[in-house]
Amino acid sequence: MSAFEKAVSDLEKAARDAVDAAANTEQLELMAAVLKAQQLTQQQAPAPAPAPRTSGGAGKWIGIGIGGSVFLLTVAVSAVAVAISAVALTVCLLVLRSVWQDIRKSA
Repeated sequence: MSAFEKAVSDLEKAARDAVDAAANTEQLELMAAVLKAQQLTQQQAPAPAPAPRTSGGAGKWIGIGIGGSVFLLTVAVSAVAVAISAVALTVCLLVLRSVWQDIRKSA
């Protein structure tokens, strides 16, 4: 192998090494960018945790009990009022029927 061929061979080898180095540099830059992006996403503040739910205490349940009692008393009084109205209407109809029968007998 002559000195010229050796120089050309060394030059080709150097060119291949330069191309490989450029490709490696691009890969390293890409990997560095990916790592940087991962670090940025990890550094962001975590989402706030939801506040724990509380049972509301005894006051809440006392209020519900009182409200339920008032509602049930209202329903009961309404039912009694309906019953009294039904009895009064029945008595009124019986009296009117009796009066009507007396009027028909006397005529």
